[in-house]
Amino acid sequence: MPRTKTFSQQVARFFQTAEDEVGKHAGFLMAWVILLWAIEIIDFITPWDFDQMLGLKPWKLASLPVGIVCSPFLHGSFGHLASNTLSLIVLGWLVIIAGWRQFWITSIAVAIGSGLGVWLLGAPGSVHIGASGLVFGYLGFLMSHGIWRRSLTWIVVAVIVGSVYGSMIWGVLPNRSGISWQGHFFGLVTGFWAAWAQRKRG
Repeated sequence: MPRTKTFSQQVARFFQTAEDEVGKHAGFLMAWVILLWAIEIIDFITPWDFDQMLGLKPWKLASLPVGIVCSPFLHGSFGHLASNTLSLIVLGWLVIIAGWRQFWITSIAVAIGSGLGVWLLGAPGSVHIGASGLVFGYLGFLMSHGIWRRSLTWIVVAVIVGSVYGSMIWGVLPNRSGISWQGHFFGLVTGFWAAWAQRKRG
């Protein structure tokens, strides 16, 4: 009888912990999305041009640190932001499941890696903004995390993510004007690297 009670308590504790974690994930992602939309609304209704002020401008030293930090929070339109929002929620949540530490390391690494790639290879005079570099970074992480960890569960996740988001890979090619393929490409590559670098964690 005591064993049954102990087991029941363990099961209840497990589900309570899972519920608490999901709540933390949802709260964080909701706050992140609200922040992105609030920034875009302020940019729209005020005379300030955040994109020009804080966007990443290739080969301009003054733009290097500010642009890398700020550009993922800026978008050219509400349509641009809407196209990134769902992918950020889904892919970001899956990376969080791998672990908060993995999420933050991957996010910072991808922001820096994609930002430097844009700064070095972007066209002079252009301005690069948007969270798509992070989206591609999360995609790269999720598609390789299971292989490096040798985890069947995460390999299944990679297959599902690849089947749903695999067509995004074409975004790393310079085949569309007005699209920051450099940010996509280096975001994806940095995501692969982040998964390899953290293969023993989680």
